[in-house]
Amino acid sequence: MRIVSINVGIPREVIHGGKILRTGIFKEVVHGSVYLKTLNLQGDRQADLSVHGGPSKAVYVYPAEHYEYWRRKIPDLKLPWGAFGENFSVEGLSEKTTQIGDRFQIGTARVRVTEPRLPCYKLAAKFGREDIIKLFLRSRRTGFYLAVEQEGHVSAGNAIELVSRDTNSVTILEFVEIYLKKEKDKRAMEKVLRAKALPPNWRSYFEEQIARMKRTQPRPEANCQKPCGS
Repeated sequence: MRIVSINVGIPREVIHGGKILRTGIFKEVVHGSVYLKTLNLQGDRQADLSVHGGPSKAVYVYPAEHYEYWRRKIPDLKLPWGAFGENFSVEGLSEKTTQIGDRFQIGTARVRVTEPRLPCYKLAAKFGREDIIKLFLRSRRTGFYLAVEQEGHVSAGNAIELVSRDTNSVTILEFVEIYLKKEKDKRAMEKVLRAKALPPNWRSYFEEQIARMKRTQPRPEANCQKPCGS
């Protein structure tokens, strides 16, 4: 497992749907050593901090292996490294095997996997096509975010070494499947909640979903010999 490319960018304004949009999704490849801070990489910024960035989403990771899939799926897309807005284009990590809470050593930095990336309209603005959001989710090739436990220097080519794993956690793919499932599965959501590294906003979301299911469950009829209500 290793970093193939490190990509950073500062917010810029683009026109999407006839409106001016400010976004940090446009990334450029950087070479050499880059300092990874608690909230982002040196030289990288997010535009809307209410939904992007923050301690649990300091770094966005996207598997390099997915690029070939997208080149086949949408041949006219231009796909340099960082095309999906990721900070780390990586080899050897996937949504099928990476779990919430996995801790990795990369260069002199230590990071922790926190959550999958769920796309918003800014991905559509980046590629100039509205269907990319549905295609992205349908593919389950979402990538994932990292929190920074120890700041340090990282470089393209650095090995990504697994330090520890939460045995009670779920993979990124399992998380996405559970979230997107129309008929919510209480046991599956409870499994997500067992992940110690689950960010507070996601913990609140799944707890509310479970509470809502309990409120809407039909009450059992009273145990009486005569028809109830007679």
